[in-house]
Amino acid sequence: MKFSVDKEALISPLALVTSVVERRQTLPVLANILCVVKEGQLTLTGTDQEVELSVSIADLTNAVSGEVTVPAQKLFDICRSLPSQAVVDVALEGTRVSLQSGRFKSHLATLPAIDFPKVELDSAAMQLDVPVIEFRELLESTSFAMALQDVRYFFNGMLLEFGDGVLRAVATNGQRLAIAERALEQQELEVKQYIIPRKGVLELSKLLKDIKDESVSLLMSPNHLSVVGASANFTTKLIDGSYPDYTGAIPVGSDKILLLDRLELKDTLSRIAILSNEMYRNVKLCLSKGELQLKANNPMQEEAEEVVSVDYEGEDLEIGFNVSYLLDVLQKMSGTKVRLELSDHNSPVLMTNPEDDQSRFVVSPMML
Repeated sequence: MKFSVDKEALISPLALVTSVVERRQTLPVLANILCVVKEGQLTLTGTDQEVELSVSIADLTNAVSGEVTVPAQKLFDICRSLPSQAVVDVALEGTRVSLQSGRFKSHLATLPAIDFPKVELDSAAMQLDVPVIEFRELLESTSFAMALQDVRYFFNGMLLEFGDGVLRAVATNGQRLAIAERALEQQELEVKQYIIPRKGVLELSKLLKDIKDESVSLLMSPNHLSVVGASANFTTKLIDGSYPDYTGAIPVGSDKILLLDRLELKDTLSRIAILSNEMYRNVKLCLSKGELQLKANNPMQEEAEEVVSVDYEGEDLEIGFNVSYLLDVLQKMSGTKVRLELSDHNSPVLMTNPEDDQSRFVVSPMML
């Protein structure tokens, strides 16, 4: 195996593949990436046996076919440290790979390509073509609401739902809920649900930011989701389980409706949050005729408050929220306005963009 490639063509695909590889592995080969040169093209593959990512690079010179695995992080760190206009010459020499650029030369240990594990795919049960931009927006606008290490394992991932003419992404940690959807061209699809694990969502989001394709193909089976583009192939195992009925958590019939400037509310909450309780991050919203007062305090008897003018003539209401949850929603939303729908101090708030009905966010209240 042998090839030469510009650093600029190599570094971005290498970064994507390396990020999939876990630092601590029980199998030594899992710390490596698989490098395959075939028909003048280099394909890099990384896996942790749950997520697998392959990215191809066509801009090679002096290419000789072959395959081997090399230490992922070491290869990436070396290439990243080279000058921006460097040309990288790579060659397999016995059981080591030589990497040379200008006056720099190094040798890396290798392991046989035959030892590299592959994520075994089931036969695809459904195939769907989706625009990259829309798919990326779905993930970005909902992934923040995923749980981190919840014992309810399905909360640690994202629900992808297909059917009824829409592709829908749903994420929740039990205290906040994010829902986003986009229309599908394939209107006839029956409703199917798939739960992508947290790491799969995060790595897929990185890939969708980097690839230049206008659309990708989604291949869904009971155990795997694959995303196939012109130069990249991503596969993740799915979480085996049933996602809870998220529709029951969406408030309906709220009688207290506010329309505010999104950035003004975000900036106000950011200031108030500075003096909130560092552990609970709680803020109080006091709603009355014509104004919304926001308050925060902490155990050191520090406090902050600010009043925002609103067009409201209903009953007074005091309700508490985790300010981080509110700020996350306001950060991910688009548009100049945000619509808040409230019922009472025990009920969650529904946050939407009045100019965009494709995303909804729900945040549960805290005890005051």
